[in-house]
Amino acid sequence: MKSAQLKKKSKAPTVFPLLAISAACLMAFSPVISAQTTPVKAGTNQDDKGDKAEGSVATVEISSQSTRSAVSLRGSEMQKILPGINPVKSLQTLPGVTFATADPWGNNEQNLSLFVHGFNGQQLGYTMDGVPLGDQQYGNYNGLSPQRAVISENVRNVILSSGAGNLATPSTSNLGGTIEVFSSDPLATRKTTLEQTLGSYRASRTYARFDTGNFGEGNAAYVSVMRQDARAWDFDGKQGGKQFNGKFVSNKDAGKLTLFFNYNDKIEPNEDSTVHVTGETSAPYTRPFLYPDFKAALAYLSANGATPAADGSNYRNFYSDAQRKDVLTYAKYDWNLSPTTVWSNQVYFHRDDGVGVVAGPISAAGLPALFGVYFPNQDLKKVFGNSGYATRTTEYDIHRTGLISNLRTEFGNHQIELGGWWEHNESSAYRRWYPLDVNNPSSPYDRPSNSLITQYGSEIRNNVVQLHLQDEWRVRSDLALQMGFKSSLQYAKGDFPVQPLPGAISGGSTALPVGDITTKKWFLPQVGLLWDINSRDQLFINIQKNMRQFVTYGGGGASPWSLSSQSAFDLFKNTAQPETSVTYEAGLRGKRNLDLGALTRVDGQVTVYHVDFSNRLLQISPTPVISSIVGGNPVLANVGSVTTDGIDLAGTLHFGKHFSFYNALSYNRSVYNDDYNNGKALVSTSGKRVPGSPEWMNKFVATANFGNIEAQLIGDYVGKRYATYTNDLAVDSYFMLNLGVTAKIPMEGNSFVKNARVRLNVTNLNQITGVSAVVVGAASGTYNTFPIAPRQFFVTFGADF
Repeated sequence: MKSAQLKKKSKAPTVFPLLAISAACLMAFSPVISAQTTPVKAGTNQDDKGDKAEGSVATVEISSQSTRSAVSLRGSEMQKILPGINPVKSLQTLPGVTFATADPWGNNEQNLSLFVHGFNGQQLGYTMDGVPLGDQQYGNYNGLSPQRAVISENVRNVILSSGAGNLATPSTSNLGGTIEVFSSDPLATRKTTLEQTLGSYRASRTYARFDTGNFGEGNAAYVSVMRQDARAWDFDGKQGGKQFNGKFVSNKDAGKLTLFFNYNDKIEPNEDSTVHVTGETSAPYTRPFLYPDFKAALAYLSANGATPAADGSNYRNFYSDAQRKDVLTYAKYDWNLSPTTVWSNQVYFHRDDGVGVVAGPISAAGLPALFGVYFPNQDLKKVFGNSGYATRTTEYDIHRTGLISNLRTEFGNHQIELGGWWEHNESSAYRRWYPLDVNNPSSPYDRPSNSLITQYGSEIRNNVVQLHLQDEWRVRSDLALQMGFKSSLQYAKGDFPVQPLPGAISGGSTALPVGDITTKKWFLPQVGLLWDINSRDQLFINIQKNMRQFVTYGGGGASPWSLSSQSAFDLFKNTAQPETSVTYEAGLRGKRNLDLGALTRVDGQVTVYHVDFSNRLLQISPTPVISSIVGGNPVLANVGSVTTDGIDLAGTLHFGKHFSFYNALSYNRSVYNDDYNNGKALVSTSGKRVPGSPEWMNKFVATANFGNIEAQLIGDYVGKRYATYTNDLAVDSYFMLNLGVTAKIPMEGNSFVKNARVRLNVTNLNQITGVSAVVVGAASGTYNTFPIAPRQFFVTFGADF
């Protein structure tokens, strides 16, 4: 991997010959399935009907009933990529999506990078069965990741709306689209499913599910458990955890009752990102921690606790990890008031108890100055256990309760939907420091106790209200016009029961701000059109305005409660505006049956889009290099607008019943429209590309199906990505291949074991190296990266009973 590559002439992508295949799909754009938002009768879930029709090799499904670009991936297709995969990572095969992590499952949240049409992962909306999952920040305050909300194997499908999400989506962050995950319903027949995955780096994943089948009148349920363990590929860190799901569905003529429960307990080791600066050539490819070799950790430091000078900002920590425990549950009732009217009500509860842990050298990352505030004129090495290391935690707590209510009815040629969402969230974040005893070193898999310092503690109470009204008018049998609006209101109040001592936060802060901020946008409109050109082709157009509410997290990140003083907070409260976007998208989708020899059908979708993104908020870091773990107060300000233009072209060529080739080509141009002032000078960003998001991407899935054997080869091309706001540094493009082969094991004469199967997955088949996630935090001169994981092998055995 080349480090800190200077801006240079971009090379032509090597996979652009696939443009010709994608262009062939311009003549046909397939409506396969729509996103289901109406109740699904118990026992008639997709899973009952099998993964797909005999001989079919479809992979991606395109909504045919939406004025937006909406693409769906079935749970069965997700598991072919890798059993147990993060539902969001599975979207990397869809047009316009860049997803990167340093682990093959996509489970590690610290080094996760997601972009959709130039918007980052924190600017999207996320739900699971309609329950809001928050904005997916690593230091989360208002939700949890999809893989923590539901066991991967229990996902029915995941839907990406890449332009603008449905008005009813309960989210405060969906500027650039939505990702909706749906859990599968219980099966109509009794069944037990067992799966065991074994793989590289001692990977082991066990999944089990028991479906009761129908009992009583319209009742069905399942319980499911998962356990995963694996070693990190480049250091001796343990990844994994355990999870439980339970779901009950009762479907009567009067309505459908759904009860769902999820418990998740996981630990993920965190690898430090590699720091790159202009002109350096020796940055390490990986930056692993030293645990469990405590002798090596002690030898790594000098007598006074200093790290090797040659390592610079890329010094090594003893350990780091993320510990998360979540309980998520909901009850939903879809009440059939009449044959044309359904009133849905859903209540939910979420509790998260989490901690992020770093055990690092006391001489690095600004720690001597911090510890000197609390222990002036003392021997800091002795104070912190005489090892030369100290353990820092950020301890999270989330209590969320909410209600979602939607009424859908028909009046003549009009389908009316109105509804609302209310959520009350109490979240806290406490930053603490603990000793690391030389005679009894701590473990990353245990939660520290008996802190020496509580640097700060924040508690924020937040109430969110969202209302929406929508009318879909069937102007004629082949033409529908959709109009509506939503209102988004947030009432947030933050406090710091524990304030830092003067000098304990970089930037000269003497106290973190307290107070309330109320933001209201009563009218965020949407208009769309859906025209059935003929029985095979559709035209869709959608224009929609969205808003991202202010982040309500105390003590760090792009939040008003992380500002350096009360006066800065008050100024922000009175002058700053929430980020907004207006998205324009139009597209064609359809299908064609062909008689061209081997080529028998072509289907797909093309979408063009334009986005005006206004009031961009930028967190201007107090440290020029992303290396400090003390915690600093950024400047947070509106710094102008962004203009985005792009096109997605996706389609599938079908060669009879046994072979298909899916390809998705995307171009995105997201450009800053303004320069900004960093407090010292003007930063020239006008006309620069949004860093972290590539302009060009291409994905393909080649599928062959012969009898009991199916094989898939997946290709993912990610173009050059800029790594700073001024585009002076960039990382190279890459092209990765992944392979999956499934074989069904014949069990003739055995009535007990059914659907026995074995699957081989090979990730990073072509063994590339390079940058997976780019961490952008500076205008110029520096950036951070995480590496691409090497080739890994996984074998999964499964059967039903």
